[in-house]
Amino acid sequence: MVTVAERMPTMKSPADGETKAAVQIRDLRKAFGTQTVLAGINLDLAYGKTLTIMGQSGTGKSVLLKLIIGLQKPDSGAIQIGDSEITQLSVSELNKVRMKIGFLFQYAALYDSLTVEENVSFPLRRHTEMSKSERHDRVHSLLSRVGMQEASRKMPAEISGGMKKRVGLARALAMDPELMLMDEPTAGLDPIKAGEINSLIRELQQERHMTAIVVTHEMQTVKAVSDSIAMLHEGHILTQGSFEQLRKSQDPFMSAFMREAC
Repeated sequence: MVTVAERMPTMKSPADGETKAAVQIRDLRKAFGTQTVLAGINLDLAYGKTLTIMGQSGTGKSVLLKLIIGLQKPDSGAIQIGDSEITQLSVSELNKVRMKIGFLFQYAALYDSLTVEENVSFPLRRHTEMSKSERHDRVHSLLSRVGMQEASRKMPAEISGGMKKRVGLARALAMDPELMLMDEPTAGLDPIKAGEINSLIRELQQERHMTAIVVTHEMQTVKAVSDSIAMLHEGHILTQGSFEQLRKSQDPFMSAFMREAC
């Protein structure tokens, strides 16, 4: 069977000895009218690692994800994904890059009129030439991996919030992405369900050696899925490092945030 990865361009990891990042962001700026949201963001994310971006509500975390996937245009700055600097790409060129990216929306964003199976199959039907049987096999493999195979014929209205997150994760993985973007993956879930989603995200990332960017304000998620953490504050990256490094930060805002969050 031909895999999804064989049907689409790939975001290659650097050769041994090279240090090029999977995602590089330089002096990224975005304002809406007179409100400056991002005032010069600089970030590097290594291949196969998970970067978590945290910060207070309204600081531009979700805006940053939308810029990375090209749903919005920055006012200035550069976003390099693999070998592609995406801010100057045409729509058709940008769509080729998007084929390598999976996006888990904050509330899963499932299509209400489609079953669970049809939701996961949607990107495969739209973007590949897979046969019906190939799509069926891939979808059921993904649903099985996220523990949702028994719900394949259910409608989104018939499943819980945590189950919708699992289906959304399966759909985001359908095209075998090399970069995953996740917007508040545990928002609205109780601690037990959130812990299950966090464990699943980490397991899948390690199994598939994916590069991932996670936006969250949930400290349980930060601790569970992160290789590194960036604090977004007043339009800038205030600091970046491991959880322990951020916990021991002497910056007054960082100290207060970590103390309240933990």
